[in-house]
Amino acid sequence: MRWRTPLLATLVVALVAASAGPVGAAGAAPRLGYLDPAGQPRLTEKVPVNVVFLGYTPAQANRSRFLAGLAKSYEPVVRSRLSYGVTEKLGITYTYDYRLTYPGRAYQDSFFGQLGRLAEPAPLTAYQQAYNDQQHNVLDVTANHTIDAPSVEKWLALHPPAGVDTRRNTVYFINWYGRSDFKFHVYSKTGEPDPDTGYDFGANRDSRKIIAWGGTTADDEETGLGATRRVWFHDLSAGPESWTSNYDVDNADVDGDGVPDYRMPPTWEYTEGGYRDPAELAGDLARITRYVALNLLMTTSPLYPVELPGAGLPRAIDVDSNTYEGWPGVDASTRYLRPDLVTAELSELRWRNRISTDQQDLPYTAENQACYVAVLNDESCFPETGYPAVANLYLYQSRHLDGVLDGDAGYEVPVFNYAVAEGVGVPGLGYAAEDYRTGDQTYVFNFISPEVVELGYGLTTTQIHEVGHHLGMSHPHDGYDSATGVDYAPSGEFQFANAGDENNSMMSYIDLNWDFSQFDRDNSDRFLTAAYWEAANRVAATVPAGRGRTALKAADALLGLAVKAFAAHRYRAAYALAEQAYATVARIPGAQAATVATQLKAEADAARRTTAVHDPHEFIDTLDPQSPRSQP
Repeated sequence: MRWRTPLLATLVVALVAASAGPVGAAGAAPRLGYLDPAGQPRLTEKVPVNVVFLGYTPAQANRSRFLAGLAKSYEPVVRSRLSYGVTEKLGITYTYDYRLTYPGRAYQDSFFGQLGRLAEPAPLTAYQQAYNDQQHNVLDVTANHTIDAPSVEKWLALHPPAGVDTRRNTVYFINWYGRSDFKFHVYSKTGEPDPDTGYDFGANRDSRKIIAWGGTTADDEETGLGATRRVWFHDLSAGPESWTSNYDVDNADVDGDGVPDYRMPPTWEYTEGGYRDPAELAGDLARITRYVALNLLMTTSPLYPVELPGAGLPRAIDVDSNTYEGWPGVDASTRYLRPDLVTAELSELRWRNRISTDQQDLPYTAENQACYVAVLNDESCFPETGYPAVANLYLYQSRHLDGVLDGDAGYEVPVFNYAVAEGVGVPGLGYAAEDYRTGDQTYVFNFISPEVVELGYGLTTTQIHEVGHHLGMSHPHDGYDSATGVDYAPSGEFQFANAGDENNSMMSYIDLNWDFSQFDRDNSDRFLTAAYWEAANRVAATVPAGRGRTALKAADALLGLAVKAFAAHRYRAAYALAEQAYATVARIPGAQAATVATQLKAEADAARRTTAVHDPHEFIDTLDPQSPRSQP
C-alpha cells in the first residue's frame, strides 16, 4: 500500500467522524488500542540493514565474527538528558535485520571497472605522503587518483547486487586492494562552496579527501540521486586520510590526550607485521557498522528533545536571527548571512513546519563584550550563579530578551550572531546552548571574525547547523549506543567515529555540503512521529470525562495507521498521521493542549537536578587546531 500524506490523514479523520457522530459526543470512555492518556508511544520497526562486501572475501570479512560485533536492537534517547543522569527514551524500538551479501566476480568486476573509469590521476595528498614518511608503514602509496564520491554513491545506489534493496539502509564495504586493476585513490566531493565566502573545502583541502560517502537525498540540488535511496560506502583501500587519522600508523595516541586511539588502518595494514592483525578485520568492519553507520547515521538518537521548550509542537517556526555587529566597518549580517538558504534547508528537514527567518542587529554593549571575552578566557561573568564560563552568553541573553523576540510565530528559535574584530578570537563556529538544569535547548550562538572568514566560513552554514541541533539533530560523529548505554565522541576507543562525518549531512564537520541527508530526514520524521504520539497521549489525559469520544477514537485510528506506516519504513506518512492524531485530540473542547508543554517542563524540572552543572552535554562546534576540521 502507498501512503498519501497529508491527504490520507485528513480522509481518515473525516471517515471516522462521519461514522461516529459529533466530536464532542458524550458517553463511556472509548476502548483505545494506541492512544494511551499520559503514556508513551510504542513504535517498533524491524530495520533491514544490507551489508555488501566488495573486494573482501568471506574469509576476510568473516560472517560470524562480523555479526558477533553487532547489536540486535536500539532504543533512541534524548542525549542532552544523559548529563543529568536521566535516560529519556522516545518510545521507539528498532530491531535490526542484517542481510550480508558477498557479490560474485561479475558484479565486482563491473563495480571496480567503474571505479577505474572514474579515477583521475592526482598528486599524493599531504596525508598519503605523511603515511609514506613513517617508520612502520607496510608500503608506500604511489600514483594516487581522485574519484568523485557522489558518482560512486549514485552507481551503488542504482546498481545494487541481486537481492539488495538500496531503498533500505545499505552499507557497502569496499576493498580494491589486491586486485590486478587496483589504483591508489581517494574520494572527493567538490562543487559546493560555502555560500557566503565561495570557499570550496573539497577542492582546496587535502583533509577533505575522504574514504567514505553517502546519505544523499533524491532531490539534493547538487548531486541528487533522483530516487530515494539509503546508501553509505566505506573504503579502507582508499587513502590513507586525515579525517579518521588512519594515515598515522606510528603513534597510538594521535590526539595527544594520553589515551590510545582506535582507528581502522588501510586494508594492506591488516597483515602480519602490519598495524592490525588480519583476524581483526571483520570485527573492525562490525565496529564501523554498529558505532558509525547505525548509531550515528541510520538509526540515531536526538541531541535535544524535538518538542520545543515552552511551545510543544508548533506548526510555525521562526528563526529569529540577531547579530551583534562588533566587526568594525563590516555589516556581517548582510555580507555573511543568507536567510533564504537558512529557511530552505531547514524546511527540507522539518517539512511539515512553516519555517521563516527574520533578522535584526543589536547593540554590542560593554557588558555583552565583557561576557563574550570572559568565555574566551574561561571566566564566569556571573560567578554568583555557579554556572560554568561557557554559559556566559546564555545567562547574559536570558537577562536581555526584551525586544528581541517578535512573537510572530508558534515558536521562535532565538539566534545570536557575534561578529567580532580581528584578534579578538572566537570560541568556535557556534553552539546550540542548553539550560544547564534539565538539558532543554535554549539559544543558538554563532561566531564570525576576519579569521573565520579567512578559514572559509560565513554565518549561513553555521546557523543552519546550529539550528539543526536546536531542533534535535546530533552530529554524525558522536552519539549513543543503546545496548551499552554509552554516549561517545570521536576519541579514545571511538576515534574511528569521525568516519560518520563523511556523508552528505549538514550536521557533519566536513564542510563538503550544506544539506540534511536522507538519514537526517528519516530520523527527524521518526522522532517527530513519537513526539506527536506522546503529545496526543498527554493532551488526552486532560480531556474531561465523557467528552470527545468520537475524536479520541479518530485519533486512535490515526495512530494505528502511523504504527503501520512506521513499521513499513514510511516515515513521512507516520509523522503526518501522528500529527493529525495530536491535532484531533487537541480540538476536543476542554482539552488543555496549550498547557501541555509547560506541564511537561515543570515535571522535567521536578524530576531532574535543579542546579547548574559544570560538564553540560552541549559543546561548542570547534575550530580547535587539533580537530580534523582545521587541518589543511
